[in-house]
Amino acid sequence: MARFNTIDDMDMDGKVVLTRVDLNVPVEDGRVTDATRIDKIVPTVKDIQAKGGIPVLLAHFDRPKGQRNDAMSLRQIVPALEAALGQPVRFADEAVGGPAKRAVAELSAGDVLLLENTRFYPGEEGNDAHFAASLAALGQVYVNDAFSAAHRAHGSTEGLARLMPCAAGRLMEAELNALDAALGNPERPVVAVVGGAKVSTKLDLLSNLIAKVDHLVIGGGMANTFLVAQGIEVGKSLAERDMADTARDILDRAQGAGCTIHLPVDVVVAREFKAGAASETVPASACPPDAMILDAGPQTVAAIRDVFATCRTLIWNGPLGAFEIEPFDAATNAAAAAAAELTRAGRLVSVAGGGDTVAALNKAGVAGDFTFTSTAGGAFLEWMEGKDLPGVAALVAAKR
Repeated sequence: MARFNTIDDMDMDGKVVLTRVDLNVPVEDGRVTDATRIDKIVPTVKDIQAKGGIPVLLAHFDRPKGQRNDAMSLRQIVPALEAALGQPVRFADEAVGGPAKRAVAELSAGDVLLLENTRFYPGEEGNDAHFAASLAALGQVYVNDAFSAAHRAHGSTEGLARLMPCAAGRLMEAELNALDAALGNPERPVVAVVGGAKVSTKLDLLSNLIAKVDHLVIGGGMANTFLVAQGIEVGKSLAERDMADTARDILDRAQGAGCTIHLPVDVVVAREFKAGAASETVPASACPPDAMILDAGPQTVAAIRDVFATCRTLIWNGPLGAFEIEPFDAATNAAAAAAAELTRAGRLVSVAGGGDTVAALNKAGVAGDFTFTSTAGGAFLEWMEGKDLPGVAALVAAKR
């Protein structure tokens, strides 16, 4: 039995379907500059319409902190939403109350309505029962398609699921199925790639992963901290020297759990952090005192490729080096290309997520080749840490 209802399980014919989506997209001068998240909600909206439902979209934008802020109005998202859906989209200046009720009352089959930013109301982030009830009064069915906001217990992400017949939207369903395939019930062996600047921000993640994966590849600035923990000098590299004991503890626990940790064996170093800076490749144990490690070297990439080739499942969060500037994107690009090649060949289930990760995979040109690339940042990370996500838990509880 499925853990949660999907659109297929719901009677929507002639009903107003409150649909929580993620429209928190980058905007410059009133124009959407990246419509990826908008494009991802289209299947959910179209499938609700196909079942006779009338989608009323709920979303937040930026962080207005419970106050109306015209610069954070969802009205500016309407043109991009209309372009993605290929139809006009109505807009209500409020998310609750009279204006919202009137806008809903005017809807007919085939229409789509977007309500104003839910975070204009303090009851949203406070998960206030009265606010959730005011939203619920607008419709008959609730669909949550915003996995990227599922780690927040807000009125529109968690409160509504306790008040109405509810289901996961297509994107939420795809995210949860992909995550289950990666960590919940994966094909083994499993390898995780974890990169990023600091060990301190990913302690929970590392602790959870060493108990669940067979191989853990550590990259980025985090890897430097692990090298320091092993008594290796890293020059002027970014490293959390005060986290050395913690890193050693993670290494010890991984060994006890049967998880092999892979650290760089060679590194690319430079004296300055800028595009095209003069660089050289040295053994990981031989970083010059006046240099900084900015990427993993070719031997490390070859070793990572070998690990990927022995595994059936890959989960990826964070780059292997300073991928934003050349030539320090080489290791991330090469490892990503190897994962994409194995995925295309049907030999690897690959799931990636987190803002920097998606940006790195897009830069490498392979994001579309992974089995699944999550648009979620914080929710993806908290799920990898083994935490319950309130928005998901509410859907599961409703199914019971």
